[in-house]
Amino acid sequence: MIEIPAGTFRMGSDDHYPEEAPAHQVSVDAFSISPTTVTNEQFAAFVDSTGYATVAERPLDPADYPGAPAENLVPGSLVFTMTQGPVDLRHLSQWWTWTPGASWRHPEGRRSSIDGRLDHPVVHVAFEDAEAYAAWAREELPTEAEWEYAARGGSDGRAFTWGDEAVPDGRYLANFWQGDFPWRNSRADGYAATAPVGSFPPNGFGLHDMAGNVWEWTTDWYSTHHEADADKACCVPSNPRGPGIESSYDPEQPQFRVPRKVIKGGSFLCADNYCQRYRPAARRPQMIDTGMSHIGIRTIKRVEEVGDHGA
Repeated sequence: MIEIPAGTFRMGSDDHYPEEAPAHQVSVDAFSISPTTVTNEQFAAFVDSTGYATVAERPLDPADYPGAPAENLVPGSLVFTMTQGPVDLRHLSQWWTWTPGASWRHPEGRRSSIDGRLDHPVVHVAFEDAEAYAAWAREELPTEAEWEYAARGGSDGRAFTWGDEAVPDGRYLANFWQGDFPWRNSRADGYAATAPVGSFPPNGFGLHDMAGNVWEWTTDWYSTHHEADADKACCVPSNPRGPGIESSYDPEQPQFRVPRKVIKGGSFLCADNYCQRYRPAARRPQMIDTGMSHIGIRTIKRVEEVGDHGA
């Protein structure tokens, strides 16, 4: 774990996507964070120790999915599938496929495996899977503020973890999509899907892959915007934990009453023509019961508070 000092920073962005605004001052206490996302090897150790079965590996209850085709009511997960050509980017179903048998052990479906990918980030983990791993490791998941502060690497206000240019001097410093999403990827960064953790240079705090590769769970419930700056300098939010659960439900899909958490960092699927979210301020909602082939885990340890516990 890498120690992150306490500090105040400007969270969010007024220059990119609406859900990142408004930018506002936030302070966080010191904590430690893992230098990389959790790998398949680390997650396998957790499963071997506990016998844990992830959400993607469990049987589905038809009552929870009224109207769903019977063939889909089997353990599985959502897998990215490259399209044959340009598509309407408003419809995610054109590149996300419900895949029976897909799980952290079988990232692309039953016939795939993590052989040769033990040093890649674990994927297809739902929020409760991430929490279960963190508890086993005697660690926690970060809040959105903690994650973003760590991702900025000690330099406030920059668009990316390394500066203000996506590809400075032609150097790719993160694993993201180069080309026309979701059908043409030049792989200029060297990868079409996940990369081994630590494949790209660390940020100013020594943390790898705080941009691209896989999205990462945080503990905050999602809302469509940040709170504005406090009226007085004395009242900068300290260790904010996000809004309540009610804000997290998707108003465009009222039939799905599944709350959503904030995920951060972007992934290998972030493309400039569709989703330039491989930035510290970027954020997306994710239903807590759903893992996908581009969502992983990073854990933290908070500094224990020392108080007067009496004689």
